[in-house]
Parts: sequence; C-alpha cells; structure tokens
Amino acid sequence: MVISRENSPRWLIFLIDGVIVISSVILAYLLRFNFNIPPVELKPLPQIFLYMVFIRSVSFLIARSYAGIIRYTSTGDTLRILATLLTGSVIFALTNVGTYFYNHFFFIPFSIIIIELLSTSFGMVSFRLLVKLAYLELQHPVRAKAEVVIYGAGEAGISVKRTLDRDAETKFKVVAFIDDNPNKQGKKLEGVGIVAPDKLPSLLSPRRVSQLILAATSFDSHKKQTLVDQCLEYNTRVLTVPPISQWINGELSFRQIRTLNIEELLEREPIRLDEQKIAEDHTGKVVLVTGASGSIGSEIVRQISGYNPGKLVLIDQSETPLHALTLESSEFRKGASIDFILCDICNEARMRKIFESCKPDLVYHAAAYKHVPMMENNPVEAVITNVKGTRIVADLAREFGVRKFIMISTDKAVNPTNVMGASKRVAEMYVQAMNGSGPTRFITTRFGNVLGSNGSVIPLFRSQIEKGGPVTVTHPEVTRYFMTIPEACQLVLEAGSIGKGGEIFIFDMGQPVKILDLARKMIRLSGFTPEKEIPIRFTGLRPGEKLYEELLNSGENTLPTHHPLIMIAKVREYSPAEVVAAVDGLVKKAVTGSNFDLVRAMKTIVPEFKSQNSVYEQLDQ
Repeated sequence: MVISRENSPRWLIFLIDGVIVISSVILAYLLRFNFNIPPVELKPLPQIFLYMVFIRSVSFLIARSYAGIIRYTSTGDTLRILATLLTGSVIFALTNVGTYFYNHFFFIPFSIIIIELLSTSFGMVSFRLLVKLAYLELQHPVRAKAEVVIYGAGEAGISVKRTLDRDAETKFKVVAFIDDNPNKQGKKLEGVGIVAPDKLPSLLSPRRVSQLILAATSFDSHKKQTLVDQCLEYNTRVLTVPPISQWINGELSFRQIRTLNIEELLEREPIRLDEQKIAEDHTGKVVLVTGASGSIGSEIVRQISGYNPGKLVLIDQSETPLHALTLESSEFRKGASIDFILCDICNEARMRKIFESCKPDLVYHAAAYKHVPMMENNPVEAVITNVKGTRIVADLAREFGVRKFIMISTDKAVNPTNVMGASKRVAEMYVQAMNGSGPTRFITTRFGNVLGSNGSVIPLFRSQIEKGGPVTVTHPEVTRYFMTIPEACQLVLEAGSIGKGGEIFIFDMGQPVKILDLARKMIRLSGFTPEKEIPIRFTGLRPGEKLYEELLNSGENTLPTHHPLIMIAKVREYSPAEVVAAVDGLVKKAVTGSNFDLVRAMKTIVPEFKSQNSVYEQLDQ
C-alpha cells in the first residue's frame, strides 16, 4: 500500500478489512481443529464462511469503519471498530441460539466465533496502527526528530507526551521523564524511562536534547532556577504548559506548550496574605483607583475584585488601555458595579465631581509618569502629574473623608538622581504631611521595578529578540530589583490593610539582578545564543539613570511588620505647613518658571536629589 499525503480510497480500506475477516475465519478454523479440519466440519464451511463475511461487511458499511483517515487513527476509532466487531459476533451467537432451537445444532461453533473476533480485532487495529506509524516515520523520521525531556511523570506529563505523539506536525521524540517521586524513578511510562532530577545533566550531556518541558503541577522557585540554568548550560530550551484548569475542553493543545517566560523564572514563593483583614477593608466598600489601566493599577483592580467590593471607580486618562480594561472587566467583575472614568487627575473640578458622586471609602493612587528619560526632558509634566496630581487626589480624599489613601511610590524616590524619582519623593512627603489632618489614613508603598510592566525592560527585550536583535542594555553593570506585578500588588493590599497612617512601607525585593544577565537569560530562553545569534549592544546610561537602585536613604532604617516581606521605613518627618508651602511653590514654578528653576526648587525640597548623567548636574556644583 502506498502511503502518501493523500487519503487512501475508502473502498481500498473496506477491501483490506474484508481480507482481514476472510483470513481470520480461515485461521479460526485451522486453530480450532489443529490445522486438520474434519470432513464433517468442511461440509457446512462454505455457508458459514459466506454468512460471516456477509455479516461483517454489512456491519462495516453501517458503522462506516472504513471511512476514517487511517493516519489519524485515535483511541475513539479503535473503540468504534471493536464495538462493530463485537456487535457482529453477538449476531453470530444469536444465530446459533436460533438454529439450536430450530434444529438442535449450532450453525457456527462458538469457539470459531471467539477466535475470529480476537483475530479480526487484532488484524484491523494492527493494520491501522502500522499505517499510522509508517506515515509518521515517512513524514518525520525518528532520526530527524528533536529529543525532548518531560519534567513531571504525573497526569500533566502523560498528557504532554500524548500531545506530542498525537500531533503529526510535531517533530519531537520524548526520551525521558524526570520526577521527584522515588517510587516512580527507574520505572517506565508509556515506554519511556523515568529518572531522578539529579540525572538531568547526564541526560543533557551526551545527547542534544533540544527541549525540556515543565509539566509538574508545582515548582519550588529555587529548584526551577537551578533546573533552567542547567538546561541553558547545554543550550536546551525550557518550555512549560498551563495549569490543567486552562486546558481546552480538558485536553492539552500543542499550541499551549510555550516558552518559559522570564517572569515565571524570577518569581518567588507565593505570598501569604491576611485574607480576612484585606476582605474586611474591601468587602462592600467603594474603592477608587487612579491610573487604573496601567500595569500596577489594573492588577490592583483585578485583585481587589476578588474581595467583593461594593463598587469600583476606575480612573485613567489613557483611552485605549482603559477601553481594554473595560473589555476585560467581565472576567473579574464578580457582581460589583464598575465605573470606568476617562479623566486626568490634574483636572481638579472633574475629580471633585467624581468624589462627590461616588464617595469612596478607599483610594489607591497609582497614576503617575514613570519613565525616567522622558521626565528628565519634561520636568514640568513630572511635577504637574506626580506632585500636583497627587496633591489634588490626596486633598479630595481628606475633604471627603476617605478612610484610607494608599499611594504607589517607587524605589527611585530614594536618593533620587532624576526628575521622576524626585517628583515621587515630593509626592511622598506631601502624602505623609496630610496624615493626621483629618480622618483619612495616608499610606505610602515603595517598591522597585516590576517584571513585565509597561516601563520594564522585559517587554523591550522580548520585542528586540523577536526582531532578531540587537538587545540594547544601557550599561554592563546596571543593576535593578525586580518583582512580579501580582506579587507587588498583593503586598500593596497587605500594606494598605495594616497601615495606621503616615507610614512608608517598603517591600523585600529579593536579590538585585544585573540587566545584562537578564538580557542573556531571556535570549537563551528564546532558543538563541547571546552575542552570536542575538547581539547585545550597550547604549550608555540614559539621562537621570543610575547604576544601582536603593530602597532606603542612607540615613534611614526600617521597622519590621508582621509580614516578612513588608517593612516600615523610618524617614525624616517634615512640618505639614512646610511641606504644603514647598509644594505650592513648586507647582507654581511648573507653570511660570524654566526647567532649571523647577529642578532647582525640587533639589531644595529634596536635598538628597543629586542628578546623574543629566544636564541638571550643574545645579549640584
């Protein structure tokens, strides 16, 4: 039989199935009578032979067992064939019952019926399986298939292997399973050996394993990091699969097996929150979020929605992201009413009307300009949005008796070297100064870069890698702290729930990461070799950028909280009247003064503000 990309004619499949039935009937008689059929049994053989072939042929026509595409034969096709054959054998048995009651003899020996059923079943299923294997071998020879290792020999791991085997367009051969369970190690799963994790280097070293697929249900972050580092050392790509709950109709699709993201690699152990306390703060309450469609703001909205707020008031001045959040809201709405409001927080009259109409219980202030080089070139906008905008929202929160005001700040406010960081430090000072002037508790949260945010290097690197490079890094020594967006927002909710007012909460950002190392790892995770296939180019520090970020001023220290990842910064306190006067003067200069006058005023308010790689360095001399 010629195996090609074209489907075999159905009549040919029907004919081959008929030949299998004929051969099975003959084989059944030969086996039943030990290859020496007695004359008494030979006499009715032609009638029995024709009857059995006729019944089988009719059942094949009715069940259309010949109509499937052989090279795509599945378990369902096999079961349908077996059901068809069993039905025919039941007819043979009923025929025997009828002839026995009519003439007291069995038309077909029952032993013949059983042997023929087994033989025909084996023949038809084997035929289809051989055709399928032959087709796959011709299309993707074993020697041309890429070798794959699957981490996890559980349900997900088995599904990954079956998905690779089932998809004719894939060119993978599973050579081993890896599993932590000692009871599984040394055994085989669907013909593939299961080994211990410490055997991975010996698997990768002598052979070119192209990919390792993570199919375990849970992973210790340190173990995942070590595993990926081992794979990258041998140029083995690391892929992952989504949780079983996200599989399509309960089955894993080949398209769902994807490259491991750097965000997943750098994430830490799950954070334990005081769910009850957070729920008490948000359940049934009106929550207003500024910058609601940004990276941080939108994740805060998603997480808050899980605590059954009475109403969400989501404010942003960016139309397209707010529209996208509107479309997404059906996934997290969960019964709460949501107002999507397109508004600039610097529009005081408009913001006042919003506060008058919704009367929020809590305010999460995430709206800000955050891009360092952009704000270095546009200090007026940095002050108007980050300082004046914060003042407007904070003043309205105090005036309308908001219970808690939580501001999202940045590590760049610590010993700022750029306009953006200095503007956020001034905003921190103002928010702190407002605490105690009314019933509102003013709380500040401060953390570093978040993985995958709009201002993060991660999306930039990913885009550059997809285009073939080069990947641009400002400086080989530049180092940053990183945290995932969900993790940062979880800590914001926790800090907001425990805040009594006036605190600046800082988060444990883990170990700092060199941006150059991050770029190299992202290139390797994408299946390329740094410097060779994807070049890395150094562009120089941008205006206002510094090599290392800090979370505390040199003269500050911290106090612990009940949460190991949250601390309270002990910062210098300022007179509220002094801060208000300074902010008023700064906002006026944003309207009337030059950029240099404005930055000079910021340096007066924030003495630790020392510009780096900026035209404003001359103001520090």
